[in-house]
Amino acid sequence: MRHIQLLYVRTMVRLNGLREDRGDVPGWVLVAVMTAGLVTALWFLADGVLSGVLRRAVRGVQGP
Repeated sequence: MRHIQLLYVRTMVRLNGLREDRGDVPGWVLVAVMTAGLVTALWFLADGVLSGVLRRAVRGVQGP
């Protein structure tokens, strides 16, 4: 357990050194929102197809 704590502290010290360049927070928020939107859109468009594929796969496992 002590080894894990030491590793955690060393990692945090290294990461604190990298915080000088934190990046563009609104940009990261935009990327996250756009990713969620794309996943939702794909899910909406492919829901019927994926459900059919899953049903056929389950039927194939249960019997011919």
